[in-house]
This record gives sequence, C-alpha cells and structure tokens, in this order.
Amino acid sequence: MIVTMPDPSPILVVDDDPKIVALVRTYLERERYPVVTAGDGRTALRLIDEESPRLVVLDLMIPELDGLAVIRAARERGDVPILILSARGAVGDRILGLSEGADDYLPKPFSPAELVVRVRTILRRTERRAPAVPSGTMLVLADLEADPARHRVTVGGEEVVLSALELRLLGALLAADGRVLTRDQLLDAIHGEGEGDVTDRAIDQYVKRLREKLGDDPAVPRYVATVRGAGYRAAGPVERRTNAR
Repeated sequence: MIVTMPDPSPILVVDDDPKIVALVRTYLERERYPVVTAGDGRTALRLIDEESPRLVVLDLMIPELDGLAVIRAARERGDVPILILSARGAVGDRILGLSEGADDYLPKPFSPAELVVRVRTILRRTERRAPAVPSGTMLVLADLEADPARHRVTVGGEEVVLSALELRLLGALLAADGRVLTRDQLLDAIHGEGEGDVTDRAIDQYVKRLREKLGDDPAVPRYVATVRGAGYRAAGPVERRTNAR
C-alpha cells in the first residue's frame, strides 16, 4: 500500500517586482520549499487565508495594501512567521516593522543566500512553538482567565497587568494543556519580539515575576507549577472557552 504524504505548506513571497519574486522563488525552491507568490497586499491576505503558508516573505512597498497593513491583518488571523524584505532599510523602518509583528527584517539589496539562512532559522525557531490559541478563545485555570488575543488577564475578576513577554509565557503554559514545557521550549515561545536577549536561565526569573504578579505561591501553586529537573506546567486543568465579542 502506497501512502501519499501531504505537501508541506508553502512559503508566500509578496513583492510587486517580478525580478525579485523570481529570484527569491528560485533560491527557496532550490532548498525544496514550495512557493506561492503575490504582487499586492490584498492578494497576499487572500493567499494567507487559502494557503496557510508556513512563512511570508514580505515587501513593505506594495500596492492595494502596504506591507505594514498586511502584517497587522495577518496578526489578527494568527501567528504566521513574517520576514520583511524591503528597500526601506533605515533603523526606524526596521523598528517599525518588527514592532508591528514581523519576525525578521532583511533590507534590499540583499544576498539570496542570506535570505535562505534567515528563512531556515525562522522556521526552525517558530515550528518548535506550540500552536497559537485561536482568536476568540479564552484560557481558564481556576479563577484565572487569559484572553491572548486581547492581551488581557484577570485573577478573581481583577485585571492583572503583565508585560508582553509575561503574557506570552503565561499563554504558552496554559495552551500546553498540562504538558511540561522545558526552559528551552518556553524560551522559544517568548523569544523574538523585541524583548532583547533572553537566556534559558532568565526563564526562572520571568516565571518568578509572573507568579508575583498573579499572587501565586510556588510552594502551593494554583497557576504555574515547577516540575523539578524538567521545567514548568500549568498547575491544573485548563478550560478553553469561546469569548463572545
């Protein structure tokens, strides 16, 4: 019996310059990445919905919707990795692109070989992460409620102000459905969004700070439990609820 494996999700290349598209496609396909392309922002969003790409290589200066608008709309849909490839290479442009939610930024003119390395690195990092929590889903543990899409956490009905990094850390633990996450796995979950260098040793400090803000006692944990020699997990069963908007 022959079993046919499904083709992997493609990489979406978005640029209105056909020469750039052809060059990027050639180098990615040499590495056996399937590729789909778009020449404008509206087509890019349609292909994100239809193709569920594993990564988007995105120019900022494209017609219909510019690249920043595409990033914002893509982030409302999920967490597809995005590599900006743009002639707008000033520091301010890079900061803006990354702050909007891109995973990396490569200015033009660029080395196609470097592009491939960056794509491979992003995929290696992001494809180890736990799946994103669908938009509109609330994670509930005891009297703690977390709404990742709205960046909102409450304990006993009172809102708790967490940093973006702490929100990602808590979200990863709750979304793991009770599985133990190692420090490396938690590092992958919170890394790469402008928080600076984060080491696996720093994870313990971030967990400590998170517990303090949640009022969680590590000796008798209600929300975050330590698994000695392994990592951390949610301290109890996590319920997923649809959050009415």
